[in-house]
Amino acid sequence: MQRCETHKENNAVNSPAKPVILISSPLEAEHVARIRQYGGDRVEVVHEPDLLPKPRYIADHSGAKRAMTPEQAARWSAMLARADILFDFDLVDPSNLPTNAPNLRWVQATSAGIGEFLKRTGLETSKIAFTTASGVHARPLAEFVMLGLLHFFRDVPGLDTMKAAHHWERYTVRGLEGARMLVVGLGSLGSAVARDGAHFGMEVWGARRTAGGPVPQGVSRIVEQSKIREVLPEIDALVLACPLTEETRLLIDLPEIAALKPGAVIVNISRGAVINEEGLIDALRSGKVRGAALDVFAVEPLPKESPMWDLPNVIISPHSASTVAAENGRIVDIFLDNLDRFLEGRPLRNQFERARGY
Repeated sequence: MQRCETHKENNAVNSPAKPVILISSPLEAEHVARIRQYGGDRVEVVHEPDLLPKPRYIADHSGAKRAMTPEQAARWSAMLARADILFDFDLVDPSNLPTNAPNLRWVQATSAGIGEFLKRTGLETSKIAFTTASGVHARPLAEFVMLGLLHFFRDVPGLDTMKAAHHWERYTVRGLEGARMLVVGLGSLGSAVARDGAHFGMEVWGARRTAGGPVPQGVSRIVEQSKIREVLPEIDALVLACPLTEETRLLIDLPEIAALKPGAVIVNISRGAVINEEGLIDALRSGKVRGAALDVFAVEPLPKESPMWDLPNVIISPHSASTVAAENGRIVDIFLDNLDRFLEGRPLRNQFERARGY
């Protein structure tokens, strides 16, 4: 996983003898117990599930909205005021987190992509250290990528059509072997996708901000992000796995969509704003893009009137392709590693870099 340097003053140098950890999003009791046991007498762990949203599914970090009574709101405010560390963000009033939690120095997020949230809430200008769940979602999302690619390259829609018609006819498909895939973003997620694609016999190209640096396993060519449009006519599958920053917003705009090889397949596990959604819809309708597997959209939840719902060549996932039953345990693993680092004044793992936006 990515490791980012941070100044010691952001960690434990000025910490009280016993930092207070506040669990601020739904978390199973077994994982809370792990944090308590691991922290031991070094920390105080505060967890009051009756003040947290009720989870709707495993690893639901926002939960169903729950109204607090005045007494509950006062209890929550008092706990925030004592907190030195948050396990996940306070979603009651995130924009005022520095004021509501004046002792707060570190937040362990449960998401890998927090840049837009920090910008929207103004937290990116605070002095709080933020660490992400980068790496936790790589394997589930890589599985979703291969699901989408196999769906279209093995022509599952064609099989469904023949099944509905009770029609038996032998046929030929393209298959993944020998197809060329461009993975945009080569962090832990993009690297996992690249390895899987190579395992299936695909020729994998990778795009990132600069062409230098180590080449991830399975990648045969590195393309500078600024030159993506030049190689799109040679690409059979485009996988978007980059963080959303000002550099990647509308990275795949109308000119890039027009440059795509006819019949290309697109998989987006990044953010909806990385691609021009209206242009993608037009390309899907015309057949310019053979199919798309999408876990993210420009507006979420996807509006009921969106044409995406009725396009037969689109797989729609409700921003849930990364969520598996083991997710919270893996996030806690990162948190416990970071807890040692925080208490010892060492650099935090997966620290959000404000200058880069991720």
